[in-house]
Amino acid sequence: MAKVITETVTAVHHWNDTLFSFKTTRDAGFRFKNGHFVMIGLELEGKPLMRAYSIVSANYEDELEFFSIKVENGPLTSKLEHLTVGDEVLIGSKTTGTLITDHILPGKTLYLIGTGTGLAPFLSIVKDPEVYEQFDSIVLAHGVRYVSELAYTDYIQQELIEHEYLGDLVKQKLKYYPLVTREPFRNNGRITDMMTCGKLFLDLDLPLPNKKDDRFMLCGSASMLKDMGAILEARGFSETRSGHMGEYVIERAFVDK
Repeated sequence: MAKVITETVTAVHHWNDTLFSFKTTRDAGFRFKNGHFVMIGLELEGKPLMRAYSIVSANYEDELEFFSIKVENGPLTSKLEHLTVGDEVLIGSKTTGTLITDHILPGKTLYLIGTGTGLAPFLSIVKDPEVYEQFDSIVLAHGVRYVSELAYTDYIQQELIEHEYLGDLVKQKLKYYPLVTREPFRNNGRITDMMTCGKLFLDLDLPLPNKKDDRFMLCGSASMLKDMGAILEARGFSETRSGHMGEYVIERAFVDK
């Protein structure tokens, strides 16, 4: 088993009754690529209980941040949701994942498609200056059930565009597209439906995707991953797998914890 590092919680934020995020200290030797995930957990009854979590923070930031659902009887999440500043969290030293731009062919527009906590890895990606150099446009689409689940909206729409170094690039290239399925919102419906009917592209003033120019990263529920994969394959896109470079990647290591 990879080495486990003990870090200290520095901040906790509860978005609503089902979602929360927290930050921890970061060991000086901890390295990762934006889009990676890591095993995190707690020591329970003398043993580490670990689960995979995408890293919200960018690889140049001083703290580590994670985004989680609350599961009443979840072995780990039911404990994590009660974290307070000063508590200790176990973090694995090895990071990995498919949601990095090295795993897709070069293109012009990068679509980051997430549902629920599948937003997490994409938050680190939209803070990556190299991604803005690689693509002309970056679309961050986040699908949830209720408006209160649209975590990080203010950060994306306000703080990120005021970022000292990234602000201008974000204003020029990042397009944020939040969707809600179970209550009124300006974008109502599933991401997959907005893809197939073309409304997503019409709303963002972008052409329909083609395999020459457009690249996709997918993270979220099993049903979304399956449906989006089918939609892309039907349009001629291929998934990066087994050393074959394609036009889209899926994070298969975990599905909505």
